[in-house]
Amino acid sequence: MTVKEALEPLPAGPTITPSAQVSIVVIAFNDVAHVCDAVRSALAQGDTVTEVIAVNDASTDGTGAALDALAHGTPRLRVLHRERNSGGCGTPRNDGLRAATGRFVMFLDSDDVLPPGAVRALLSAALEHDAPVAAGACVRRELPARRDVPWQPALYREPAVHDSAEASPQLVRDTLCVNKLYARAFLDEHGITFPEGRFTYEDFVFTARVLAADPRIATVPDRVYIWHVRRSAAKQSISLDRTDVANWQARIAAHRASVQIFKDAGLKALAHAASTKFLDHDLRMYVRELHTRGADYRAEWWSLARDYLAGFEEADLRAARAPARWLARVVVASPAPRDLDRLTQLAARPGRLLPPYAEVDGRAVWSLDLPDVELDAIGSKPTHRLPVTIDAEPCVTGRGVLRLRIHDLYGRLAAAGPQSIDIELHRRRDERRGPVHTAALTRAAPTADGSHACWTAEVALDLDALVEPGAAGADPEPWDLMAQVSCVNGAGFRASLRAKGPGLRRRVLLSRRHLVLLVQPYATTGGALSLRVASGVRSVWRIAARRLRR
Repeated sequence: MTVKEALEPLPAGPTITPSAQVSIVVIAFNDVAHVCDAVRSALAQGDTVTEVIAVNDASTDGTGAALDALAHGTPRLRVLHRERNSGGCGTPRNDGLRAATGRFVMFLDSDDVLPPGAVRALLSAALEHDAPVAAGACVRRELPARRDVPWQPALYREPAVHDSAEASPQLVRDTLCVNKLYARAFLDEHGITFPEGRFTYEDFVFTARVLAADPRIATVPDRVYIWHVRRSAAKQSISLDRTDVANWQARIAAHRASVQIFKDAGLKALAHAASTKFLDHDLRMYVRELHTRGADYRAEWWSLARDYLAGFEEADLRAARAPARWLARVVVASPAPRDLDRLTQLAARPGRLLPPYAEVDGRAVWSLDLPDVELDAIGSKPTHRLPVTIDAEPCVTGRGVLRLRIHDLYGRLAAAGPQSIDIELHRRRDERRGPVHTAALTRAAPTADGSHACWTAEVALDLDALVEPGAAGADPEPWDLMAQVSCVNGAGFRASLRAKGPGLRRRVLLSRRHLVLLVQPYATTGGALSLRVASGVRSVWRIAARRLRR
Protein backbone atom coordinates (compact mmCIF):
# COMPACT_ATOMS: atom_id res chain seq x y z
CA MET A 1 0.00 0.00 0.00
CA THR A 2 1.36 3.41 -0.93
CA VAL A 3 0.97 6.46 1.28
CA LYS A 4 -1.61 7.93 -1.12
CA GLU A 5 -3.69 4.76 -1.05
CA ALA A 6 -3.52 4.68 2.74
CA LEU A 7 -5.17 8.07 3.00
CA GLU A 8 -8.23 6.95 1.05
CA PRO A 9 -11.33 6.11 3.18
CA LEU A 10 -11.27 2.59 4.56
CA PRO A 11 -13.89 0.16 3.26
CA ALA A 12 -16.63 -0.89 5.63
CA GLY A 13 -15.44 -3.56 8.01
CA PRO A 14 -16.16 -5.14 11.36
CA THR A 15 -17.57 -2.87 14.04
CA ILE A 16 -14.80 -1.44 16.21
CA THR A 17 -15.34 -2.18 19.86
CA PRO A 18 -15.43 0.79 22.27
CA SER A 19 -12.06 -0.26 23.71
CA ALA A 20 -10.33 -0.26 20.32
CA GLN A 21 -9.46 3.42 20.19
CA VAL A 22 -5.70 3.63 19.60
CA SER A 23 -3.69 3.72 16.38
CA ILE A 24 0.01 2.94 16.76
CA VAL A 25 2.36 4.31 14.10
CA VAL A 26 5.60 2.36 13.66
CA ILE A 27 8.27 3.90 11.43
CA ALA A 28 11.10 1.91 9.87
CA PHE A 29 14.06 2.40 7.58
CA ASN A 30 16.45 -0.46 6.83
CA ASP A 31 15.72 -2.25 10.10
CA VAL A 32 14.61 -5.69 9.00
CA ALA A 33 16.27 -7.26 12.06
CA HIS A 34 14.04 -5.49 14.58
CA VAL A 35 10.93 -4.00 12.99
CA CYS A 36 8.76 -7.12 13.27
CA ASP A 37 9.46 -7.33 17.01
CA ALA A 38 8.33 -3.72 17.35
CA VAL A 39 5.12 -4.34 15.40
CA ARG A 40 4.35 -7.52 17.34
CA SER A 41 4.74 -5.64 20.63
CA ALA A 42 2.18 -3.12 19.38
CA LEU A 43 -0.26 -5.80 18.22
CA ALA A 44 0.15 -7.60 21.56
CA GLN A 45 -1.36 -4.60 23.39
CA GLY A 46 -4.74 -6.24 22.92
CA ASP A 47 -8.17 -4.85 22.13
CA THR A 48 -7.23 -1.27 23.04
CA VAL A 49 -5.46 -1.05 19.65
CA THR A 50 -7.65 -0.67 16.59
CA GLU A 51 -4.75 -0.66 14.13
CA VAL A 52 -0.99 -0.65 13.78
CA ILE A 53 0.30 1.43 10.87
CA ALA A 54 3.84 0.53 9.80
CA VAL A 55 5.47 3.13 7.56
CA ASN A 56 8.37 1.79 5.50
CA ASP A 57 10.54 4.79 4.59
CA ALA A 58 11.80 3.38 1.27
CA SER A 59 13.99 0.72 2.87
CA THR A 60 16.41 -1.29 0.72
CA ASP A 61 17.20 -4.19 3.07
CA GLY A 62 13.98 -6.22 3.01
CA THR A 63 12.16 -4.26 5.71
CA GLY A 64 9.16 -3.67 3.41
CA ALA A 65 8.88 -7.33 2.45
CA ALA A 66 9.11 -8.42 6.09
CA LEU A 67 6.29 -6.04 7.02
CA ASP A 68 4.12 -7.22 4.11
CA ALA A 69 4.64 -10.83 5.17
CA LEU A 70 3.68 -9.99 8.75
CA ALA A 71 0.60 -8.10 7.58
CA HIS A 72 -0.66 -11.12 5.63
CA GLY A 73 -3.45 -12.53 7.75
CA THR A 74 -3.13 -9.72 10.33
CA PRO A 75 -6.12 -7.40 9.75
CA ARG A 76 -5.04 -4.82 12.32
CA LEU A 77 -1.69 -4.20 10.58
CA ARG A 78 -1.52 -1.77 7.68
CA VAL A 79 1.76 -1.20 5.84
CA LEU A 80 2.54 2.05 4.03
CA HIS A 81 5.48 2.14 1.61
CA ARG A 82 7.13 5.46 0.82
CA GLU A 83 8.60 5.67 -2.66
CA ARG A 84 11.44 7.95 -1.57
CA ASN A 85 13.34 8.01 1.68
CA SER A 86 12.46 11.11 3.67
CA GLY A 87 15.86 11.49 5.35
CA GLY A 88 14.37 11.74 8.83
CA CYS A 89 11.74 10.45 11.23
CA GLY A 90 9.23 13.30 11.00
CA THR A 91 7.81 12.67 7.52
CA PRO A 92 6.97 8.96 8.00
CA ARG A 93 5.40 9.74 11.37
CA ASN A 94 3.26 12.41 9.70
CA ASP A 95 2.26 9.89 7.01
CA GLY A 96 1.14 7.47 9.70
CA LEU A 97 -0.66 10.21 11.62
CA ARG A 98 -2.64 11.24 8.53
CA ALA A 99 -3.58 7.62 7.83
CA ALA A 100 -4.62 6.84 11.41
CA THR A 101 -8.31 6.24 12.17
CA GLY A 102 -8.20 5.73 15.93
CA ARG A 103 -9.37 8.31 18.45
CA PHE A 104 -5.86 8.32 19.92
CA VAL A 105 -2.44 7.78 18.40
CA MET A 106 0.95 6.61 19.63
CA PHE A 107 4.37 6.40 17.97
CA LEU A 108 6.87 3.54 18.06
CA ASP A 109 10.34 3.27 16.52
CA SER A 110 11.29 0.10 14.68
CA ASP A 111 14.14 -0.85 17.04
CA ASP A 112 12.13 -0.41 20.27
CA VAL A 113 9.14 -2.21 21.85
CA LEU A 114 6.07 -1.51 23.91
CA PRO A 115 5.87 -3.50 27.16
CA PRO A 116 2.64 -5.40 27.95
CA GLY A 117 -0.15 -3.15 29.20
CA ALA A 118 1.45 0.09 27.98
CA VAL A 119 -1.44 1.27 25.81
CA ARG A 120 -4.09 0.29 28.34
CA ALA A 121 -2.33 2.28 31.10
CA LEU A 122 -2.12 5.41 28.95
CA LEU A 123 -5.62 5.10 27.51
CA SER A 124 -7.13 4.61 30.96
CA ALA A 125 -5.41 7.75 32.26
CA ALA A 126 -6.47 9.81 29.23
CA LEU A 127 -10.12 8.75 29.51
CA GLU A 128 -10.33 9.02 33.30
CA HIS A 129 -8.97 12.57 33.38
CA ASP A 130 -10.31 13.75 30.01
CA ALA A 131 -6.71 14.51 29.03
CA PRO A 132 -5.77 14.85 25.35
CA VAL A 133 -2.22 13.76 26.25
CA ALA A 134 -1.12 10.93 28.54
CA ALA A 135 2.51 10.07 29.26
CA GLY A 136 4.26 7.23 31.09
CA ALA A 137 7.64 5.95 32.18
CA CYS A 138 10.29 5.00 29.64
CA VAL A 139 13.48 3.02 30.20
CA ARG A 140 16.63 2.95 28.13
CA ARG A 141 17.55 -0.73 27.87
CA GLU A 142 21.26 -1.25 27.27
CA LEU A 143 21.72 -4.28 25.02
CA PRO A 144 22.91 -7.00 25.10
CA ALA A 145 23.30 -6.61 28.92
CA ARG A 146 19.58 -5.70 29.29
CA ARG A 147 20.38 -3.05 31.88
CA ASP A 148 17.45 -0.65 32.28
CA VAL A 149 18.07 3.03 32.96
CA PRO A 150 14.96 5.12 33.72
CA TRP A 151 14.36 8.15 31.51
CA GLN A 152 13.41 11.30 33.44
CA PRO A 153 12.22 9.23 36.43
CA ALA A 154 11.27 12.26 38.55
CA LEU A 155 8.34 12.96 36.21
CA TYR A 156 6.82 9.51 36.58
CA ARG A 157 7.21 8.47 40.22
CA GLU A 158 3.47 8.68 40.88
CA PRO A 159 0.26 9.41 38.94
CA ALA A 160 -0.43 13.08 38.32
CA VAL A 161 -2.66 15.36 36.30
CA HIS A 162 -1.21 18.60 34.94
CA ASP A 163 -4.03 21.00 34.06
CA SER A 164 -1.58 23.41 32.44
CA ALA A 165 1.82 22.77 30.90
CA GLU A 166 3.02 26.23 31.92
CA ALA A 167 2.14 25.47 35.52
CA SER A 168 4.28 22.31 35.26
CA PRO A 169 7.38 23.51 33.36
CA GLN A 170 9.32 20.41 34.44
CA LEU A 171 7.45 18.55 31.67
CA VAL A 172 9.76 20.08 29.05
CA ARG A 173 12.54 17.77 30.28
CA ASP A 174 10.85 14.80 28.62
CA THR A 175 11.37 15.55 24.93
CA LEU A 176 10.37 12.05 23.75
CA CYS A 177 7.27 11.66 21.62
CA VAL A 178 7.07 7.87 21.91
CA ASN A 179 6.10 7.36 25.56
CA LYS A 180 2.88 9.32 25.12
CA LEU A 181 -0.68 8.92 23.86
CA TYR A 182 -2.28 11.79 21.92
CA ALA A 183 -5.90 12.53 21.04
CA ARG A 184 -5.97 12.95 17.26
CA ALA A 185 -8.64 15.65 17.51
CA PHE A 186 -6.30 17.69 19.74
CA LEU A 187 -3.41 17.36 17.28
CA ASP A 188 -5.69 18.25 14.34
CA GLU A 189 -7.23 21.23 16.12
CA HIS A 190 -3.82 22.79 16.78
CA GLY A 191 -2.19 21.67 13.52
CA ILE A 192 0.51 19.76 15.41
CA THR A 193 2.79 17.66 13.22
CA PHE A 194 6.47 16.74 13.07
CA PRO A 195 9.03 18.74 11.08
CA GLU A 196 9.26 17.28 7.58
CA GLY A 197 12.32 15.93 5.82
CA ARG A 198 15.86 15.68 7.12
CA PHE A 199 15.33 17.22 10.55
CA THR A 200 17.23 15.59 13.39
CA TYR A 201 15.66 15.60 16.88
CA GLU A 202 12.23 16.18 15.38
CA ASP A 203 10.63 15.01 18.62
CA PHE A 204 12.00 18.11 20.39
CA VAL A 205 9.92 20.32 18.10
CA PHE A 206 6.84 18.08 18.15
CA THR A 207 6.85 17.96 21.95
CA ALA A 208 7.26 21.75 22.12
CA ARG A 209 4.25 22.18 19.82
CA VAL A 210 2.20 19.86 22.01
CA LEU A 211 3.11 21.69 25.23
CA ALA A 212 2.61 25.10 23.61
CA ALA A 213 -1.01 24.13 22.93
CA ASP A 214 -1.32 23.85 26.75
CA PRO A 215 -3.31 20.61 27.04
CA ARG A 216 -4.23 18.78 30.22
CA ILE A 217 -1.63 16.01 30.61
CA ALA A 218 -2.03 12.86 32.67
CA THR A 219 1.16 11.06 33.73
CA VAL A 220 1.38 7.50 35.04
CA PRO A 221 4.25 5.60 36.69
CA ASP A 222 3.62 2.53 34.52
CA ARG A 223 6.41 1.53 32.17
CA VAL A 224 5.03 2.27 28.70
CA TYR A 225 8.08 2.30 26.42
CA ILE A 226 11.35 0.37 26.14
CA TRP A 227 14.02 2.33 24.29
CA HIS A 228 16.67 -0.08 23.06
CA VAL A 229 20.25 1.16 23.17
CA ARG A 230 22.62 -0.84 20.99
CA ARG A 231 26.00 0.85 21.34
CA SER A 232 27.79 -1.90 19.40
CA ALA A 233 25.47 -1.66 16.40
CA ALA A 234 27.12 -1.03 13.02
CA LYS A 235 24.86 1.98 12.48
CA GLN A 236 24.02 3.99 15.59
CA SER A 237 20.68 5.63 16.27
CA ILE A 238 20.52 9.41 15.95
CA SER A 239 20.73 9.97 19.70
CA LEU A 240 23.87 7.81 19.99
CA ASP A 241 25.64 8.87 16.79
CA ARG A 242 27.35 11.95 18.21
CA THR A 243 30.75 11.49 16.58
CA ASP A 244 29.99 14.06 13.88
CA VAL A 245 29.73 17.67 15.00
CA ALA A 246 26.68 17.99 12.73
CA ASN A 247 24.78 16.10 15.42
CA TRP A 248 25.54 18.86 17.94
CA GLN A 249 24.58 21.48 15.37
CA ALA A 250 21.25 19.69 14.81
CA ARG A 251 20.60 19.48 18.53
CA ILE A 252 21.16 23.20 18.93
CA ALA A 253 18.83 23.89 15.99
CA ALA A 254 16.08 21.69 17.46
CA HIS A 255 16.44 23.27 20.88
CA ARG A 256 16.43 26.79 19.45
CA ALA A 257 13.24 25.99 17.51
CA SER A 258 11.59 24.59 20.64
CA VAL A 259 12.39 27.66 22.72
CA GLN A 260 11.06 29.90 19.96
CA ILE A 261 7.80 27.93 19.87
CA PHE A 262 7.31 28.60 23.59
CA LYS A 263 8.19 32.28 23.22
CA ASP A 264 5.80 32.72 20.28
CA ALA A 265 3.04 31.20 22.42
CA GLY A 266 3.83 33.61 25.24
CA LEU A 267 4.89 30.76 27.55
CA LYS A 268 7.93 32.29 29.19
CA ALA A 269 8.09 29.68 31.95
CA LEU A 270 8.39 26.86 29.40
CA ALA A 271 11.02 28.73 27.38
CA HIS A 272 13.02 29.25 30.55
CA ALA A 273 12.66 25.60 31.58
CA ALA A 274 13.74 24.41 28.13
CA SER A 275 16.90 26.52 28.27
CA THR A 276 17.71 25.21 31.75
CA LYS A 277 17.16 21.63 30.55
CA PHE A 278 19.59 22.22 27.67
CA LEU A 279 22.30 23.18 30.15
CA ASP A 280 21.60 20.42 32.67
CA HIS A 281 21.19 17.59 30.16
CA ASP A 282 22.34 18.31 26.61
CA LEU A 283 25.43 20.40 27.38
CA ARG A 284 26.68 18.05 30.09
CA MET A 285 26.19 14.99 27.86
CA TYR A 286 28.29 16.39 25.02
CA VAL A 287 30.98 17.89 27.26
CA ARG A 288 31.34 14.52 28.99
CA GLU A 289 32.42 13.02 25.65
CA LEU A 290 34.49 15.96 24.38
CA HIS A 291 37.85 14.50 25.39
CA THR A 292 37.22 11.50 23.11
CA ARG A 293 36.93 13.66 19.97
CA GLY A 294 39.59 14.95 17.61
CA ALA A 295 40.98 18.47 17.59
CA ASP A 296 38.89 19.62 14.61
CA TYR A 297 35.67 18.37 16.19
CA ARG A 298 36.49 20.07 19.50
CA ALA A 299 37.23 23.39 17.85
CA GLU A 300 34.00 23.41 15.83
CA TRP A 301 31.92 22.09 18.72
CA TRP A 302 33.32 24.78 21.00
CA SER A 303 32.60 27.54 18.51
CA LEU A 304 29.00 26.38 18.01
CA ALA A 305 28.42 26.00 21.75
CA ARG A 306 30.00 29.37 22.56
CA ASP A 307 27.88 31.23 20.02
CA TYR A 308 24.68 29.59 21.24
CA LEU A 309 25.32 29.85 24.98
CA ALA A 310 26.26 33.52 24.67
CA GLY A 311 22.58 34.21 23.97
CA PHE A 312 21.31 32.59 27.18
CA GLU A 313 19.87 34.86 29.81
CA GLU A 314 21.51 35.04 33.22
CA ALA A 315 18.29 33.71 34.77
CA ASP A 316 18.59 30.56 32.65
CA LEU A 317 22.17 30.01 33.80
CA ARG A 318 21.36 30.54 37.46
CA ALA A 319 18.42 28.12 37.29
CA ALA A 320 20.67 25.32 36.00
CA ARG A 321 22.55 23.06 38.39
CA ALA A 322 25.91 24.43 39.46
CA PRO A 323 28.09 22.07 37.39
CA ALA A 324 26.13 22.86 34.23
CA ARG A 325 26.25 26.64 34.59
CA TRP A 326 29.98 26.49 35.43
CA LEU A 327 30.57 24.52 32.23
CA ALA A 328 28.59 27.03 30.20
CA ARG A 329 30.48 29.98 31.65
CA VAL A 330 33.87 28.42 30.89
CA VAL A 331 32.85 27.82 27.26
CA VAL A 332 31.54 31.37 26.83
CA ALA A 333 34.59 32.93 28.49
CA SER A 334 37.20 31.11 26.40
CA PRO A 335 37.53 31.47 22.60
CA ALA A 336 39.12 28.02 22.21
CA PRO A 337 38.81 24.59 23.87
CA ARG A 338 40.63 24.35 27.18
CA ASP A 339 40.77 22.32 30.42
CA LEU A 340 39.13 19.30 28.76
CA ASP A 341 39.96 16.90 31.58
CA ARG A 342 38.47 19.17 34.20
CA LEU A 343 35.39 19.88 32.07
CA THR A 344 34.83 16.19 31.34
CA GLN A 345 35.02 15.26 35.00
CA LEU A 346 32.70 18.09 36.02
CA ALA A 347 30.15 17.06 33.35
CA ALA A 348 30.02 13.50 34.72
CA ARG A 349 27.11 12.35 36.88
CA PRO A 350 27.83 12.97 39.68
CA GLY A 351 30.22 15.75 38.74
CA ARG A 352 33.79 15.94 40.05
CA LEU A 353 35.65 19.25 40.28
CA LEU A 354 39.37 18.64 39.83
CA PRO A 355 42.06 20.89 41.30
CA PRO A 356 43.49 23.48 41.10
CA TYR A 357 41.03 25.34 43.31
CA ALA A 358 41.71 28.98 42.53
CA GLU A 359 40.44 31.99 44.49
CA VAL A 360 40.32 35.69 43.58
CA ASP A 361 39.37 38.23 46.24
CA GLY A 362 37.98 35.40 48.37
CA ARG A 363 35.79 34.08 45.54
CA ALA A 364 36.06 30.52 44.22
CA VAL A 365 36.82 30.75 40.50
CA TRP A 366 37.54 28.33 37.67
CA SER A 367 41.12 29.50 37.26
CA LEU A 368 43.27 32.55 37.85
CA ASP A 369 43.17 33.45 34.16
CA LEU A 370 39.33 33.23 34.11
CA PRO A 371 38.52 35.24 37.25
CA ASP A 372 35.01 36.09 36.04
CA VAL A 373 33.97 32.43 35.91
CA GLU A 374 32.86 32.22 39.51
CA LEU A 375 32.06 28.85 41.05
CA ASP A 376 29.03 30.22 42.82
CA ALA A 377 27.29 27.96 45.34
CA ILE A 378 30.51 26.26 46.48
CA GLY A 379 30.12 27.94 49.86
CA SER A 380 26.40 27.29 50.23
CA LYS A 381 25.84 23.82 48.77
CA PRO A 382 25.15 21.10 51.35
CA THR A 383 28.04 18.68 51.75
CA HIS A 384 26.24 15.86 49.94
CA ARG A 385 25.82 18.05 46.83
CA LEU A 386 29.44 19.15 46.48
CA PRO A 387 31.31 17.96 43.35
CA VAL A 388 34.01 16.20 45.38
CA THR A 389 36.84 14.40 43.57
CA ILE A 390 38.00 11.02 44.86
CA ASP A 391 40.98 9.66 42.95
CA ALA A 392 41.22 5.87 42.86
CA GLU A 393 44.47 4.26 41.72
CA PRO A 394 44.11 0.50 41.21
CA CYS A 395 46.99 -1.58 42.43
CA VAL A 396 45.67 -4.89 41.17
CA THR A 397 47.56 -7.47 43.18
CA GLY A 398 46.26 -10.61 44.82
CA ARG A 399 44.33 -8.37 47.24
CA GLY A 400 42.90 -5.95 44.69
CA VAL A 401 44.03 -2.81 46.47
CA LEU A 402 42.67 0.65 45.67
CA ARG A 403 44.63 3.70 46.77
CA LEU A 404 42.18 6.55 47.42
CA ARG A 405 42.68 10.29 47.71
CA ILE A 406 39.85 12.71 48.54
CA HIS A 407 40.43 16.32 47.54
CA ASP A 408 39.07 19.14 49.66
CA LEU A 409 36.96 21.88 48.10
CA TYR A 410 37.77 25.35 49.38
CA GLY A 411 37.80 24.14 52.98
CA ARG A 412 34.28 22.67 52.90
CA LEU A 413 35.41 19.10 53.62
CA ALA A 414 38.00 20.19 56.17
CA ALA A 415 35.19 21.78 58.15
CA ALA A 416 33.16 18.55 58.00
CA GLY A 417 36.06 16.24 58.91
CA PRO A 418 36.03 13.13 56.67
CA GLN A 419 36.76 10.08 58.81
CA SER A 420 35.78 6.89 56.95
CA ILE A 421 34.92 5.68 53.46
CA ASP A 422 32.76 2.79 52.23
CA ILE A 423 33.43 1.45 48.72
CA GLU A 424 30.30 -0.08 47.20
CA LEU A 425 30.29 -2.27 44.09
CA HIS A 426 27.22 -2.60 41.85
CA ARG A 427 26.98 -5.03 38.96
CA ARG A 428 26.01 -2.95 35.96
CA ARG A 429 23.82 -5.60 34.36
CA ASP A 430 21.21 -5.71 37.11
CA GLU A 431 22.45 -3.32 39.85
CA ARG A 432 23.15 -6.28 42.14
CA ARG A 433 25.10 -5.00 45.12
CA GLY A 434 28.41 -6.63 45.85
CA PRO A 435 30.43 -6.48 49.05
CA VAL A 436 31.02 -3.16 50.84
CA HIS A 437 34.58 -2.34 51.91
CA THR A 438 35.26 0.17 54.68
CA ALA A 439 38.48 2.01 55.50
CA ALA A 440 39.53 4.83 57.80
CA LEU A 441 40.62 8.11 56.22
CA THR A 442 43.92 9.76 57.10
CA ARG A 443 44.64 13.45 56.68
CA ALA A 444 47.45 13.66 54.14
CA ALA A 445 50.37 16.03 54.02
CA PRO A 446 49.70 19.19 51.99
CA THR A 447 50.11 18.91 48.24
CA ALA A 448 53.34 20.11 46.64
CA ASP A 449 52.00 23.62 46.18
CA GLY A 450 50.16 23.53 49.52
CA SER A 451 46.97 24.57 47.78
CA HIS A 452 44.44 22.18 49.33
CA ALA A 453 43.96 19.43 51.87
CA CYS A 454 43.56 15.73 51.07
CA TRP A 455 42.56 12.52 52.84
CA THR A 456 43.85 9.10 51.84
CA ALA A 457 42.97 5.45 52.40
CA GLU A 458 43.74 2.01 51.03
CA VAL A 459 40.95 -0.50 50.43
CA ALA A 460 41.42 -4.19 49.62
CA LEU A 461 38.57 -5.43 47.42
CA ASP A 462 37.19 -8.95 47.72
CA LEU A 463 37.31 -9.70 44.00
CA ASP A 464 36.39 -13.37 44.49
CA ALA A 465 32.97 -12.32 45.80
CA LEU A 466 32.16 -10.60 42.49
CA VAL A 467 31.96 -13.92 40.63
CA GLU A 468 28.91 -16.10 41.22
CA PRO A 469 29.31 -19.88 41.65
CA GLY A 470 29.12 -21.66 38.33
CA ALA A 471 30.07 -18.54 36.33
CA ALA A 472 33.52 -19.86 35.37
CA GLY A 473 34.18 -19.27 31.70
CA ALA A 474 31.57 -16.51 31.36
CA ASP A 475 32.38 -13.17 29.77
CA PRO A 476 33.70 -10.47 32.13
CA GLU A 477 31.01 -8.68 34.15
CA PRO A 478 31.25 -4.87 34.52
CA TRP A 479 31.04 -3.52 38.08
CA ASP A 480 30.64 0.16 38.97
CA LEU A 481 32.17 1.59 42.14
CA MET A 482 30.70 4.24 44.42
CA ALA A 483 32.05 5.80 47.60
CA GLN A 484 30.13 6.82 50.70
CA VAL A 485 32.13 9.16 52.93
CA SER A 486 31.20 9.77 56.58
CA CYS A 487 32.35 12.90 58.39
CA VAL A 488 32.95 13.83 62.03
CA ASN A 489 30.20 16.44 62.04
CA GLY A 490 27.60 13.87 60.92
CA ALA A 491 27.58 14.97 57.30
CA GLY A 492 28.26 12.58 54.47
CA PHE A 493 28.28 12.33 50.71
CA ARG A 494 28.33 9.83 47.86
CA ALA A 495 30.65 10.11 44.91
CA SER A 496 31.95 8.01 42.05
CA LEU A 497 35.66 7.27 41.88
CA ARG A 498 37.90 8.94 39.36
CA ALA A 499 40.08 6.36 37.56
CA LYS A 500 43.71 7.36 37.90
CA GLY A 501 47.21 5.95 37.63
CA PRO A 502 49.04 3.32 35.59
CA GLY A 503 47.06 0.36 37.01
CA LEU A 504 44.31 0.52 34.38
CA ARG A 505 45.24 -2.67 32.58
CA ARG A 506 44.05 -6.25 32.51
CA ARG A 507 45.60 -8.64 35.04
CA VAL A 508 45.36 -12.38 35.68
CA LEU A 509 45.25 -13.05 39.44
CA LEU A 510 45.36 -16.24 41.45
CA SER A 511 42.13 -17.03 43.30
CA ARG A 512 41.41 -19.43 46.14
CA ARG A 513 37.81 -19.89 45.08
CA HIS A 514 38.11 -19.81 41.28
CA LEU A 515 41.74 -20.75 40.60
CA VAL A 516 42.26 -17.62 38.49
CA LEU A 517 40.53 -14.27 38.05
CA LEU A 518 40.70 -11.96 35.08
CA VAL A 519 40.41 -8.35 36.32
CA GLN A 520 40.41 -5.20 34.22
CA PRO A 521 40.07 -1.78 35.86
CA TYR A 522 39.04 0.85 33.31
CA ALA A 523 37.77 4.42 33.01
CA THR A 524 34.24 5.05 31.74
CA THR A 525 33.56 7.83 29.22
CA GLY A 526 32.97 10.17 32.15
CA GLY A 527 36.25 9.14 33.82
CA ALA A 528 34.77 6.98 36.60
CA LEU A 529 36.52 3.79 37.72
CA SER A 530 34.82 0.49 36.85
CA LEU A 531 35.97 -3.14 36.89
CA ARG A 532 35.44 -6.07 34.58
CA VAL A 533 35.81 -9.41 36.37
CA ALA A 534 35.68 -12.98 35.07
CA SER A 535 36.84 -16.29 36.51
CA GLY A 536 38.34 -19.54 35.30
CA VAL A 537 41.05 -20.66 32.93
CA ARG A 538 38.50 -20.83 30.11
CA SER A 539 37.77 -17.09 30.34
CA VAL A 540 41.46 -16.25 30.33
CA TRP A 541 42.09 -18.49 27.32
CA ARG A 542 39.11 -17.13 25.35
CA ILE A 543 40.13 -13.50 25.83
CA ALA A 544 43.76 -14.25 25.02
CA ALA A 545 42.64 -15.97 21.81
CA ARG A 546 40.59 -12.91 20.83
CA ARG A 547 43.61 -10.67 21.27
CA LEU A 548 45.74 -12.99 19.16
CA ARG A 549 43.15 -12.97 16.36
CA ARG A 550 43.16 -9.17 16.34
